Amino acid sequence: MDDTKRYGKDRQLPKGGYLQSDRAVPEMDAGASSILSMSQKEEDGGQKYQLLEDILKPANLNKAYKKVKAKGGSPGIDGMTTDMLYSYLKQNGKDIAGKILKGNYKPSPVRKVDIPKPDGGTRSLGIPTALDRVIQQAIAQILIPIYEKKFSDSSYGFRPGKSAKQAVEKAREYIQSGYSWTVDIDLAKYFDTVNHDRLVRTLSYTIGDSRVISLIRKYLVSGVMAGGVVTVKDRGTPQGGNLSPLLANIVLDELDKELEKRNLKFVRYADDINIYVKSRKAAQRVMASITRFIEDKLRLAVNKDKSSVDRPWKLKFLGFSFYRKKEGTGIRVHPKSIARFKSALKKLTSRSNAMSISYRLYKLRQLIIGWVNYYSIADMIKLARDLDEWLRRRIRMCIWKQWKKIKTRYKNLKKLGSPGSKAWEYANTRKSYWRTAGSPILNTTLGNDYLKKLGLISISKRYLLVH
Repeated sequence: MDDTKRYGKDRQLPKGGYLQSDRAVPEMDAGASSILSMSQKEEDGGQKYQLLEDILKPANLNKAYKKVKAKGGSPGIDGMTTDMLYSYLKQNGKDIAGKILKGNYKPSPVRKVDIPKPDGGTRSLGIPTALDRVIQQAIAQILIPIYEKKFSDSSYGFRPGKSAKQAVEKAREYIQSGYSWTVDIDLAKYFDTVNHDRLVRTLSYTIGDSRVISLIRKYLVSGVMAGGVVTVKDRGTPQGGNLSPLLANIVLDELDKELEKRNLKFVRYADDINIYVKSRKAAQRVMASITRFIEDKLRLAVNKDKSSVDRPWKLKFLGFSFYRKKEGTGIRVHPKSIARFKSALKKLTSRSNAMSISYRLYKLRQLIIGWVNYYSIADMIKLARDLDEWLRRRIRMCIWKQWKKIKTRYKNLKKLGSPGSKAWEYANTRKSYWRTAGSPILNTTLGNDYLKKLGLISISKRYLLVH
């Protein structure tokens, strides 16, 4: 059961009273590096290697601080921003490290934030305080190299040197080899259902320092604050913490090992799991047996409504899908991903969006570069050209709307080379903005070269550049 309690005033980080922060990243001998300077101790039966001391080493803490500072992000429940970290750590770092060593440190609850999901509904994020993000990052930096030696090659999510693109390419490789049936398993609210006791027991198989396991457990049970009320649960790892991706992979590594033991072809990216087999019958059999394993052994829930057995070209995986071609199997952008991209472009080119053309084009450039870079492995030159044509028309519509008055339209059309009679005719048009934007006169006066000079980036040219 959930243990709900009021957030008290005795947390580690009071809301006010921080020193004015220095925006400069501290050097190795300042700021976060001064949190701890301690040699390793011989404890626990004379064992010299101590994991907690490694986590609290100045170099590791400095690295963690810099990563958190560079990433920025919203403050947690205490209101401390990453810009305030430097001065706070410089003043309080040694005391915090001492509390961690003694086992007296108490992490703050995370701040609950609900963000909309692309397919409707919301996803809850838990935002730790800036200080707790540093500590979690320091823990992750020491544990990741240890677990990387154990993780499956078929796991691609949140791992150094691994990416979503590699996961999609591997899936294509399996499909092209004749494994043309997919078992698509969706875990129901995965981050909310991780069993704490089971996770801690799994950690103990690898981590020999009980103090580190105790610290991680404190983060698991630190609770979530919403509306001034802290709710503590006996399961779940809040999305948003620096440790959450690693813990997710540790839990699901047991599933990876089971799939490998059965000699199954699979690709996993965090909680997105696709298994590839050669027939529908085999796929149905695998779906039933793996679902039992996940629910009975891992104590996680499979979303039956979103899990399915189907051909890979009918499914979406990490925003991509596949298609059959003469040379084998091709990668394409899934229609839902295209729809979301067009929706984002539409928002930035809305006539009611009162931003300047230069700022609008700047925001479009950011969006397009990020989208194309992610989907560049897909075959989408025709899609990119179609999107270019559609986007140019929307920009012309925005410019036409901004001109507003008949005199302004007439003057600008003439300035851009339109004959006087035509300029006057179009300046007085009563056609809709969208219809006018597709007219021959705007296609010539506000031509592609003109829009390029304004700063409109071409989706197709960017794709060809990075593909």
